[in-house]
Amino acid sequence: MSDLFLYGTLRHEPLLHRVLGRDANALSMDAAILPDHMVYAVQGQDFPMILQEARANAQGILVRGLTAEDLARLAFYEGGFDYDLEPVTVVLQDDSEASAQVFYPAPGAWIPSDPWSLQNWVDRLGEVTTLAAEEEMAYFGKVDARTMSRSMPAIQTRAWAKLFARQRKTGDPRKLAEDVVVHRHTRAYVDYLGLEEIELQHRQHDGSMGPVLSRNALLQGSAVVVLPYDPVRDTVLLVEQFRTPLFLIDDPEPWMWEPVAGMIDPGETPEQTAYREATEEAKITLEKLEYAGGAYSSSGSSTEYVYLYVGVGELTETTEVGGVETEGEDIRTQILPFEEFMNLVDQSVFKDLPLLTLAHWLARHRDRLRA
Repeated sequence: MSDLFLYGTLRHEPLLHRVLGRDANALSMDAAILPDHMVYAVQGQDFPMILQEARANAQGILVRGLTAEDLARLAFYEGGFDYDLEPVTVVLQDDSEASAQVFYPAPGAWIPSDPWSLQNWVDRLGEVTTLAAEEEMAYFGKVDARTMSRSMPAIQTRAWAKLFARQRKTGDPRKLAEDVVVHRHTRAYVDYLGLEEIELQHRQHDGSMGPVLSRNALLQGSAVVVLPYDPVRDTVLLVEQFRTPLFLIDDPEPWMWEPVAGMIDPGETPEQTAYREATEEAKITLEKLEYAGGAYSSSGSSTEYVYLYVGVGELTETTEVGGVETEGEDIRTQILPFEEFMNLVDQSVFKDLPLLTLAHWLARHRDRLRA
């Protein structure tokens, strides 16, 4: 049995429960402080780090009696964030001392920012982080923690998309608890994409339960696609980049012209993503967004939901060096007069479905936007 001092996100009991795979209420937990330490937010991230700092007290909880299995699961979870266990002495509320272990960040792995607040984090990201932990911990014992760290941003993006999906109701009276029966659900693969396998039955249109079906799906986050349009100059802007799936299917032209696009990061709204991606990919600033609808991009194989926008702004310059270098993006842009753009659409030059959808939406609303 081991005792652990938790100072960060794992103080959130729903997350701790998910990571341990058992009820956190069954654990012995006491409020404690780690003297001469301070908890800071990690620069550019949504989790904290702890650092030695004289005359400061890091608030946290002491969790007692953790099993070897518990420690292994915690190390797997924290290992994905580049943290290691080290021994410390903490002070309890009655001023007694206790030996424990604490997750310290690997030296030089992160840069501290402002002091970190547990409540602020719970309000913003507690739910999505707990949901992401469900997917991450499904790979405990299958994938090592260092490999898992590469997948964490995408896992968190998928969890954020799942929260959006749960709100996507249109009035269908059928109830999942009564009309879908799951026999087996397996998370088979994780990386930038996730692959899940499932065996299920669903109620058929005649009212009976159908046969057991074996299906799989690519798990992806939600995406934003925005076509920049300049109503004064009557022009659109397109981006071009290499697309690996096109290459894998033997398409001889895997460099594809598309609208601006990107995944919705945890904590972002679709609109915030649209503005951010326009700046990152095309180096432009949009004045406003026109919502053109939202839909699943390929409901038979993928969970990706796409929010479509036409972004209104001034289009005067192109770039040969767009995109985020750390994400391997190599993007160039071009500006086309609307009539030339639509002629290329009619000639089936473009291969991107969201681009075609937005082209036809813009054709219907162009006069309004120009007015």
